[in-house]
Amino acid sequence: MRLEKTAKAVESTGADAVILFNESNMHYVCGFSPSEGVVLITRDGIGYHIVDSRYTEVAKKHADETGLNVIEISNTFIDEIKKLAEKHSIKSLLYENETISLAKFRQYTEKLDGVEFVELKDKLAKLRNIKDIDEINFIKDANNIAEKSFTELLNEVKVGKTEKELAALFDYLMAKNGSDGLSFDTILLTGAHTSMPHGVPDGRKISSGDFVLFDFGATYKGYHSDMTRTVAVGYATDEMYEDYNLVLNAQKAGIKALEAGAKCADVYKAAYDVLEEKDKAKYFRHSLGHGVGLDIHEGYNASPKSKDIFEVGNVTSIEPGIYIPDKYGIRIEDLLYISPRGRENLSKITKELIIL
Repeated sequence: MRLEKTAKAVESTGADAVILFNESNMHYVCGFSPSEGVVLITRDGIGYHIVDSRYTEVAKKHADETGLNVIEISNTFIDEIKKLAEKHSIKSLLYENETISLAKFRQYTEKLDGVEFVELKDKLAKLRNIKDIDEINFIKDANNIAEKSFTELLNEVKVGKTEKELAALFDYLMAKNGSDGLSFDTILLTGAHTSMPHGVPDGRKISSGDFVLFDFGATYKGYHSDMTRTVAVGYATDEMYEDYNLVLNAQKAGIKALEAGAKCADVYKAAYDVLEEKDKAKYFRHSLGHGVGLDIHEGYNASPKSKDIFEVGNVTSIEPGIYIPDKYGIRIEDLLYISPRGRENLSKITKELIIL
């Protein structure tokens, strides 16, 4: 149970409790994402979800599974926290030093006189980085929604269509197919625009012989998916095929290197070296992948500077790309889960070059 895991993490620091404001951290322990509220968990495993009247009913439904005690505020959130601090003799309190606003920090430290505030740092992030089976299933559901929508969208990708209209249609299809929302703003680029790794769709029209790059994700029960595919419209030149297959081979090398115990930097290098052999690594300008879960970017990055080591329970993207200015870009991205049985690719859409 996540309540128990969080309580053990608190106990390991020597603090008396942890206070959570961050929406994703709260979701992790209370099972949904309230836009406002506070979670307090003591070192001995007693948890509280403090809400206003908007969320009382849904919080109580989730509490049947999470084990949290739901408190509806009668005045302010901080008043309830002060009562609980006194009830449990809390003298030291972990707080989310990486995400809390300065105004909120000052408000709570001033009100909770006599309580020492201790930086949480990455304690909860490390817990969240190791997914349980329910989390994996939610990510799979989100991915299935995104893949179904992508397959449907391909029928509409034609010469003369604009990036913006196709991106809008893509977002609609994901909503229609069950997505709770977008993982991030959909990236849908064509032609020379694909050389911008995170370009924004505009009125640019698809031409025959263009690459079209799709970077997209759906969400389900708060969990994200992430996938990138690059297709060609009409035809592809020999050079386009050669560059596409080079990126694909780099991705395969990165995936092969991914396993529990592997250094994140070594997984990056496995893909990088494939590109470097053809003098194309200079066009690869981002990390090889990032953790995915309640946030679209969480957990470890497969980057050359990372000191982290992959472990069982991690979910990460593997997404090499090359971006040649004023020419084209190619990126191929899958979502991988390091299960107790080994590496599992959650992405099922073909990676052979599709010609529409």
